Amino acid sequence: MSAILAAALALPLSAATAHAGVIDKTDDKLTAGEVLKPTESVKSENGQYELIQQAQGNLVLYGPGNKALWGTPTSGTTAYATMQREGNLVIYNASNQPLWGTNTAGHSGAYLKVQTDGNLVIYSASNEFLWSRHAYVGSPYATMQKEGNLVIYSASNQGAWTTKTAGNPGAYLAVQNQGNIVIYSKGNKPLWSVK
Repeated sequence: MSAILAAALALPLSAATAHAGVIDKTDDKLTAGEVLKPTESVKSENGQYELIQQAQGNLVLYGPGNKALWGTPTSGTTAYATMQREGNLVIYNASNQPLWGTNTAGHSGAYLKVQTDGNLVIYSASNEFLWSRHAYVGSPYATMQKEGNLVIYSASNQGAWTTKTAGNPGAYLAVQNQGNIVIYSKGNKPLWSVK
């Protein structure tokens, strides 16, 4: 059994469904206890990105032009998604068996956010990064953070290294044709590079 399913199974079923809240269709989050039933969705603040629990079982993030950007491998069965109170996002089938999860348990009050940049992120109750559709907890990963830092996180989700470019919201990473890796400010000024 995978660690993801084991983490989901560690909780009694009532923890996932007994206090399931109705999703707030006016925000861009799936908060602790909220459930996405088949055909329900959560949209980014700018309305360009939508996370839909599809009737055939997949949880899918769509972008502009109705383009599928990311999805769970849970098709073929009726399913629902829940942001569990202990911090795990889990897809359950109609028999309440876990099919997929983010393995982010242990973070009570965590929430899932559909961001305006197209990323799907789970944050702790204190707004610390836990998981995204681009980076998975349990293995080292790098993320370009909103404040302008490129951060490498260890498998235990601890910041292991940073470019120290914080204070530059909107900064972005570019890999140039000649192989240089550069972080540019929102105004296209170089802030950091590796040659």
